[in-house]
Amino acid sequence: MAQEPQTGAAPPRVGVVLMTMGNRPDDLERAISSLNQQRGVELDIVLLGNGWNPAENPWPFPANVRTIHSPENLGIPEGRNIGAREARGDYLFFYDDDATLPTDHVLADMVAEMEKRADNAVIGPLGQDPTGKRTPRRWIPRLNVKNNGKPGPATWFLEGIHLSRRTAFDQVGGWPGHFFYGHEGIDLAWRLIDAGWVIQYVPSITVNHPATSPARHAVYYRMNARNRVWVAKRNLPAPLVPLYVGNWAAITLLRVKDKAALKVWFAGLAEGLRTDAGERHVMSWRTVAKLTRLGRPPVI
Repeated sequence: MAQEPQTGAAPPRVGVVLMTMGNRPDDLERAISSLNQQRGVELDIVLLGNGWNPAENPWPFPANVRTIHSPENLGIPEGRNIGAREARGDYLFFYDDDATLPTDHVLADMVAEMEKRADNAVIGPLGQDPTGKRTPRRWIPRLNVKNNGKPGPATWFLEGIHLSRRTAFDQVGGWPGHFFYGHEGIDLAWRLIDAGWVIQYVPSITVNHPATSPARHAVYYRMNARNRVWVAKRNLPAPLVPLYVGNWAAITLLRVKDKAALKVWFAGLAEGLRTDAGERHVMSWRTVAKLTRLGRPPVI
């Protein structure tokens, strides 16, 4: 249940980072409405129009929504970075514009889970499709997804709906903004774990999000491959980089049967190999061991 603040105590402040391209106003209205039904927290809602002007929205935003306009589509991670810099609060709630919160105590419950350990950096809920579709396995941070996976420390999280501790997020430098789309959550998760923080998967807390395929985006196969390489080049000890890239090339060959899509994927792989991935933060071998103990060795 939601934790009501004690008499005289200020409720925890949560900075909400909400981003939209303005192409689904009905979903956005539902997303904001379910936010404003939350109890036990104080919200600072920042909405970034990513390549779209919020002034063009067909309905008026609530008074507690502050809007930012970027004429250029900055991509998902850099858009979230901008929203995080503007949002105020000890916690940051990253929230997709087509998501909803099924109860009025989701955020209060996330904050309560966060404060169970001082080294918790992320509270990752269970994503559920509101129409009853099966939860995609990519949303469950476990190799064994039976019964929605085991709760506890994890190696990745649902990027579009989760709670971050601001001090942890700021310490590791936030999202890799130049990724534009794809695997930015893996990069952030690895940097958090390497810095000593913990990512908690809490499937008892659920959020609603349509179970759509990421391949619907035109840039998916290119970014998927390029950013896989960038994640490895930025974070892994040198001996593990070719293992990680090679394993994912083999996995993609087994998974993807569309020859045109494979051609785009391998072009993205080549792009990742020849281009600058950004600043390198090599994880320690201790972190490699930790990721392995958590069930996800950083070579797959």
